Order: sequence, then C-alpha cells, then structure tokens
Amino acid sequence: MMDDMDFWKRRRVLVTGGAGFLGSNLCHALAAAGARVTALDAMLPDGGANPANLEGAGVLLVRGDIRDTELLSLCQGTEVLFNMAAQTSHMGGQRDPVADIAINAVAQVRLIQVMREAAPTARVVHASTRQFYGRPIALPVDELHPVNPPDANGVSKWAGEQYWMLENRVLGRPVVSLRLTNCYGPRLRIADARQTFLGIWIRRLLEGEPFEVWGGAQLRDLAYVDDVTQAFLTAAEQADAPGVAGRVFNLGGAPPVSLLELAELCIAANGGRGSFSTREFPADRAPIDIGSYHANDSAFRAATGWAPRVPLPEGLRRSLDWYRERLPDYAPKA
Repeated sequence: MMDDMDFWKRRRVLVTGGAGFLGSNLCHALAAAGARVTALDAMLPDGGANPANLEGAGVLLVRGDIRDTELLSLCQGTEVLFNMAAQTSHMGGQRDPVADIAINAVAQVRLIQVMREAAPTARVVHASTRQFYGRPIALPVDELHPVNPPDANGVSKWAGEQYWMLENRVLGRPVVSLRLTNCYGPRLRIADARQTFLGIWIRRLLEGEPFEVWGGAQLRDLAYVDDVTQAFLTAAEQADAPGVAGRVFNLGGAPPVSLLELAELCIAANGGRGSFSTREFPADRAPIDIGSYHANDSAFRAATGWAPRVPLPEGLRRSLDWYRERLPDYAPKA
C-alpha cells in the first residue's frame, strides 16, 4: 500500500483524531509499516471516533481533546503529524459556531504553538475540506476556485488550514494540506448521517430498511478510504519535496455520479437488495447545500504520482461486506 516502506520504520508519528474514520485507517497502515504511532482523540460521542476503529492496530491511544489536553509531551520528538482532528458537522457548526471555531481554528493555533517547541522540524499533513469552496462556479473545482464558505463550519475549517499554511510560509515547516471530498469505506460513522449521508445509507441497507435521497441530481465524487490513506502517506513522504511542500491540494476519487446513480450503485453492491425514496432538502439544510461538486485533483496527481485505484462499485461492495460482519459495533440497536 505504501510507496516507501522504509520511510516509516520506527518513525514517530502523531495522529490527531486518530480514533476517527480517516485517522484510524491511517493508524492501521502506519503501524503495519513499522511506525511508532500515537493516536490522540477526544472520543466525543457525536464525532467519528469509535473504540472499535483501532482494534488490532497496535497503536497508543491517548484520550484527550486538542482544546485542553497537555500536548507538549505528546508532540515531543514527533517526526510526522497527521492532523485529522476536527468538528465536521455542518449543522453542528451552524448551531454552535463558537464551539466549532474553538476546535477547528483556536485549537489548531494551540497545537501549532506546541509543535513549534516540541517538534520544530516535523512534517505535517493537514486534513482539510472542499467545503469552503461553497457552491461551485464551474466543475470540476480546482485549487484556484474562490473560497466562499456556505456555513460556519466551512469558515472555521478554512481558518484552521490557513494557520497551518502560515507555518510553511513563515517558518519553512514542511506542510501539505489535502482538501477532501466525500470519503467512505470501513470505519466510517454509520450510526447516523453526522459524518456523511452515505453512512446512514449503509446502515439502512444492512438493516433491510429503505433510505432517503435528498434532491438526487447533485453530482459527487467519492474517494475510497484506502486511496485516501495512500494519499496522506504519499503527501507525508514527499512533504519536503519541491512542488509539494507548502501546497494545498484537492483530493478527489472516482468519476462523479449523481446521488440517484449512487443510490442505485449501493443497492447493486448489496446484491440488489434495498430501496430508497427521494425528498426535497429540509428547510434548515437547503441554504447550505452546495449543489453539485467534483474535484480537479490533477495538481496532486502530477506532483506526487498518486492516483485512486478502487472503482466506486468495488469500494461500495467492500464497505458493505466489512460492516456486515461488524454492525453491532457501528450501528448498535437502541
């Protein structure tokens, strides 16, 4: 899975948000490559963290919130930081923008200040989002697209990313930011739709219940978690290389499909079993819906040689098969 297995052997790695969806998949891959991995996670009940996510990974899990945890000892001697900790809920940010910015911006500055003291030369790969582009002017969206966040969460995530990029511009730290699209796969939160709509679709399919498609014509490009994990590893390996250091990159995935097409693909991946209904966006969500989106990630592909490998039908099948064996851990009955 990795470009350079030797790069990771005994390397000290800190993964914030390490018990969440993307963070835990990174932890498994890093530990398998021989890295010494510490995962920091607040384990907030409304977030993506799940104790089952790190089972068998062989990493040290520290339960703590980047807003107030003692960070100096955790960061001391870190060689690579994967910064995945974030508040990602769109509606959560709208309801409580103060808490949203406390996690996504203020706590990022706190972490940056500690890293300056404890690990001044560490490479950093920051998990960012396509969200703050807002409603696209044209498709596909490249990195030069204007920033126009549709909600409070987009504003806070934009601020957090820019504080990290200042570390490169001002202090020369090797920093790369990856702006993610809809990621899916094993260890995604599926108990509800807090992390992504696809999570609740997966749960409903496996429980034999119909799911809802809001709108339906919107286009999305989905990225399977193994491909996303590889992108983060590649970004870290090349974080000090010309053309990679100090850049923000869009990260896409499979060719775009409409939500209605995606729903049909999900049912096909479930052996043809399942059904769905369509409805209009709820009134409180319609104003922050961005419409269709898919990424132009040619810059990252050209700079690093990365490319996604898992086709959408295969990724959906793998995801459903993985959860089918683990449903009680990820979608417990009330």
